[in-house]
Amino acid sequence: MSIDCTKSKKSKNIASPKIMKQNIHPKYYKNAIITCACGNTFKVGSTKREMHIEVCSACHPFYTGKAKVVDSHRRVDRFKRMLAKKEELQKGKKKNSSADRTSKSKSKTQSAKLKDK
Repeated sequence: MSIDCTKSKKSKNIASPKIMKQNIHPKYYKNAIITCACGNTFKVGSTKREMHIEVCSACHPFYTGKAKVVDSHRRVDRFKRMLAKKEELQKGKKKNSSADRTSKSKSKTQSAKLKDK
């Protein structure tokens, strides 16, 4: 028992080529020229004859390996300052807490001595 796929309705739709609608598509240029700000030019297919771009694979930091951190609002510096302040406060609390412990233990021993007298 074999099934003939050519007689099914789906295969008829797949086999017939669909024709694009006329006069609604933009003109396609197979050799469009792309010009980068760094001076690099290359050809691609596009609906525009020429394009000017700011970054390409020849000058992009990710591809060149010259990655830079651009911090226009100085957020990284602000974060580092806040982190340093937090660490200073924690160090200060540790010193104060150890001083408090010693003063508390001294006061307990002094009060115990007074009770004994």
